[in-house]
Amino acid sequence: MVKVLTASTSNIDDTEAAAADIKSQLDLERNLLKHSVGIAACHYEFVLSGAFKAVCDALPFDVAGTISSVQGVNEHSGTLLLTLFVISSDDASFKTILTDSLKGTPGKAIEEGYKNGIAGTHPSLMFAYAPFMVENSGDEYVNVLTKISGGVPCFGTLAVDDTTDFRTCYMLYNGECYRDRMSIIFVYGQIRPKFYLASLSEGKLLDQSAVVTASEGHVLKEVNGRPVIEYFENLGLTKASETAYAMTSLPFMLDYMDGTPLVSKIFISLNEDKHAVCAGAMPEGSTLYLGVLDKEDVLLSSRKAFQDALAGTQKVSGILIYSCISRFMALGSDLFAEIEMIRKEAGGKVPFLMAYSGGEICPTRINQAAPESAAVNRFHNNTFILCIF
Repeated sequence: MVKVLTASTSNIDDTEAAAADIKSQLDLERNLLKHSVGIAACHYEFVLSGAFKAVCDALPFDVAGTISSVQGVNEHSGTLLLTLFVISSDDASFKTILTDSLKGTPGKAIEEGYKNGIAGTHPSLMFAYAPFMVENSGDEYVNVLTKISGGVPCFGTLAVDDTTDFRTCYMLYNGECYRDRMSIIFVYGQIRPKFYLASLSEGKLLDQSAVVTASEGHVLKEVNGRPVIEYFENLGLTKASETAYAMTSLPFMLDYMDGTPLVSKIFISLNEDKHAVCAGAMPEGSTLYLGVLDKEDVLLSSRKAFQDALAGTQKVSGILIYSCISRFMALGSDLFAEIEMIRKEAGGKVPFLMAYSGGEICPTRINQAAPESAAVNRFHNNTFILCIF
């Protein structure tokens, strides 16, 4: 059995009131089962004021998560908010770890953290949280976790804030914040969530495709045997490519040619060599399509994924959701349209936490029509991901 509890507070400066808010809503003595763990999302002001630490100090279980620019639960959504998603169970147990620094050799830090942290056997599920770091690729994080665990499903996010230089993109762990470390929640025992995701609807891909012929991690150098800058020129995107994040509404959709669905990646900027720095790996040999993201499709695709999740699960304990910040940007002036749509769809009956993301970690099935088919952990951009218990 899994029980999900959610809570939120808008008390930033009154740290005692913030902790009291969360404890009151959770009603711990009445609701907690044998084992519990918390997943948090909050605006960075809650870290700077000490409210996040006060909340964690008041709870009898570990808490991991990330800074987010917008978050919400059933009752509230907004920017200046701290939200908490608690998983409690008699049948499943939880263990959390904190890796060493992800600077320089992130793969090594994650591998060593995993090996030192697992409780004897591989877990049945992992939640992974990390800061957004321009110099690193989230794909490496996911690939290392997949390899070292033997393919254990992994779900999570990278932090995102509302600063221009990402200076407060903290990963959160037990009241503290980090700009260069990952936290992992290991889940052991009988817990079998389902995963759903959405990027672009059918018909939102441009006809012209290209093959990635030279790349280095998340740096795209050549497509179709020619410099990537020429690819942008042919599409009339030269000026857009010269401005950082100017193409967030035109995501790259990658076909890994392995039977899995297309995976979305975002172009960040050109480096000094006129190579495209992306927010995720661009593997050589994959086929690249350019997509078009707009407000209408953000709402359409997210609603469908949410409805599919509810329809595909007989008994729902709770839903954890992350949506890429690029989807938030596509909403224009209607900033809260996606998260408010989810609140309406949930109808107050299904506990959920939704937060915006700097990169999404979610398994994707080789055969989307077969829920029990093999799944592959992927790192996504521009994607709405959902974990349902």
